[in-house]
Amino acid sequence: MPRAQKARPGAKDSEGREWEDGSQEEDFKPLTREQARQWRARQPAVSLWRLVGLQLLVGLAAGAVAGLLTQSAPVGWSVLYGAASVVVPSALMVYGITSSAIARLLSGFAQAAFAGFLLWEGVKILLAVGMLWSAPMVVPDLSWVGLLIGLVLALKVYWFGLWVQTGRSNDK
Repeated sequence: MPRAQKARPGAKDSEGREWEDGSQEEDFKPLTREQARQWRARQPAVSLWRLVGLQLLVGLAAGAVAGLLTQSAPVGWSVLYGAASVVVPSALMVYGITSSAIARLLSGFAQAAFAGFLLWEGVKILLAVGMLWSAPMVVPDLSWVGLLIGLVLALKVYWFGLWVQTGRSNDK
């Protein structure tokens, strides 16, 4: 394992200034109880259920628009099923990490809560893969392009939803 080298006397940073070990370190000042309370009040409270609800609305709207634009019910159902293959696993995961008995039991223990998060993320991935695998059997005359469009739109809602929620809470 290589040893950390100390700065040579006269060593310079990228702007040509001389520096020594430790000169780049900032002083750490812990927050007081009141400062921590104020910081928490300024931070946005993001609701996972709102994100899932927004995904559902986008999926329903995309399915309806696709069906109307193409005049094809199978395309509309394909878009809807693509969105559902994101929404249903996400809803199950949100329930698992926020409302389930396991979540309430593990809420006081950070490592156990993280393990619970990983468990529900695995369940979410397996359910999404299972739904996509079964799509040709569930949706008659499946349109793969429609399925992909619904899937991508529902996935992109995460970023849009976070942007909307953080923007709204910063305006308060």
